[in-house]
Amino acid sequence: MEADWPLIAVRFALYVTLSGLFGLSAFSLYGLKAGERTDALALRPWLVGFGLLGLLFSSIALALLAAAMAGAPPWPVDREAIGMLLSGSATGIAWEARMAALAVASIAALLAAGRAAPISLVAFAAAVALATLAWTGHGSMDEGAVGWVHLGADILHLLAGGAWAGALLGLVLLVARPVGRADAAHLALTRRALHGFGLVGTILVCTIIVTGVVNAWLLVGLTNLPNLAATVYGQLLIAKLALFGAMLALASLNRFRLTSAFERSIAVTGHRGALGALRHSLAIEATCAITILALVAWLGTLEPPASAM
Repeated sequence: MEADWPLIAVRFALYVTLSGLFGLSAFSLYGLKAGERTDALALRPWLVGFGLLGLLFSSIALALLAAAMAGAPPWPVDREAIGMLLSGSATGIAWEARMAALAVASIAALLAAGRAAPISLVAFAAAVALATLAWTGHGSMDEGAVGWVHLGADILHLLAGGAWAGALLGLVLLVARPVGRADAAHLALTRRALHGFGLVGTILVCTIIVTGVVNAWLLVGLTNLPNLAATVYGQLLIAKLALFGAMLALASLNRFRLTSAFERSIAVTGHRGALGALRHSLAIEATCAITILALVAWLGTLEPPASAM
């Protein structure tokens, strides 16, 4: 089966924008204080941009999905196929919920100005929008009790992954400030944000691992493990797991070595080298996260081994 590259590209764009919207808004709540959300991150343009792009990509994704289901070309837009998709199907209801949530998130982000209450609304609406992506992948393929377990695991997997990816964006923005503009206050809040993400990151990793095991059990199954590398699905899944392992290693390096070195460097006012090391490590970790999102976008269009039996 030939890959549907336009659909994969739009799915990837949705994963990036919705993860950024949810993860960055959540990070700004637990990692930063009110004034820091505007001064340190320029939060409003990022959140509004992610919200509007999410609306745009969701609209494109609907047209592409409807065309694929109808076996028609994506252009001109098949309005009848879109109407059928929106008429009571779970995918259509999820799309409508996502559009409403993104509209709320975009408006709240525009009015936030660094205040906790509007940003909390952004994070909640973004979480709803990100969770709806479970209905566009394999999370909705099962029925009954197994189906609810699969869907729940997929939603938690999406939220934990999005929270991690968005927090990485926040940390990259903090450490990317030019050394000449990184005064003592900025260095102190960067140190605090790195520590704040430590506990949250541990919870996110545990959630990703547990829900990933559940999804792998349902999508692959033990009997298909020996032949996993012989399929495109299996090769992409193995690549995803390898990148996840690299992210774990980098996160451990950041938390237990580079952050400590950064703290010591602040005390002796020689933070340039330590800050540079953190920048490189976080940039590589963020690149791994983006690549994983691309793989997830592709995997969601392929038939998993368990359903091919």
